[in-house]
Amino acid sequence: MTAQFLIVTDVDSTLIRDEVIELIADSLGAEARAHVADVTERAMRGELDFSQSLAERLLVLEGVPVSVFDDVLASITVTDGVEEFVSEVHERGGVIAAVSGGFHEILDPLAARLSIDHTRANRLGVTDGQLTGRSVGPVIDGAAKRDTLESLRMNLGIDAQRTMAVGDGANDMLMVEAAGVGVAFCAKPVLREAADVVIEQPDFRLLLPHLP
Repeated sequence: MTAQFLIVTDVDSTLIRDEVIELIADSLGAEARAHVADVTERAMRGELDFSQSLAERLLVLEGVPVSVFDDVLASITVTDGVEEFVSEVHERGGVIAAVSGGFHEILDPLAARLSIDHTRANRLGVTDGQLTGRSVGPVIDGAAKRDTLESLRMNLGIDAQRTMAVGDGANDMLMVEAAGVGVAFCAKPVLREAADVVIEQPDFRLLLPHLP
C-alpha cells in the first residue's frame, strides 16, 4: 500500500512528557539531574549548540549501569492522545516516524509499543555494562532530523506538502520548517515563531485536524 502522508515527531517533551537523559541522570542523584536539566533547557531554547550540549550531559552519565534502561522505560509518561493519534494516522494511510536527540536504547522499545513505523536517535557508548559518557556514531541534531524527514518522504514517494513535523525545541526547527505542516507542540518561543501550527496543550489528538 502506498503511503499517503508522513508524520515525523520529536520524542522528549513531545511524544513523551519526559526528558530521557534526565531520567537516566536521576540514578546519580538530584544534583546530577539538575545539571543535566539546566543544559537541556538552554539547548532547547537555542542558547547552546545541541551537539556540544549532548556531549556535556553524557559526561555526567559515565559509569551508570545499563540496567537503568529498564527503570527509565518503566517511568516514561507517554503524552496524552498518542495512541489514538498513531492509530488514526495508520487508518488514513499515513506513516509515522520518531526522531530524537535521545537514545535508541529507550526509543526502540517505546516505538514498538506505540506502533511507530520508523525511528532515528543517538546510540549510547557502553563498556562492561556501563555507560562510557559518550555517544556512538553520528549525533542526531537538528540537521539530522530534517534529513530524516526528507529521506523518508523521498523513499516513500510522498510530496513535501503531505508531511508534518512536530517538535518542541530549537533542535526541531529545521524539520519543522521543511515540513508541509510544521507544528510547535508545547514549544519554546524560538520554535513557535517558525511553526505553521502552535499546539498549547499536551494532547496529540489536537494534531488530528491538521494532518497533511
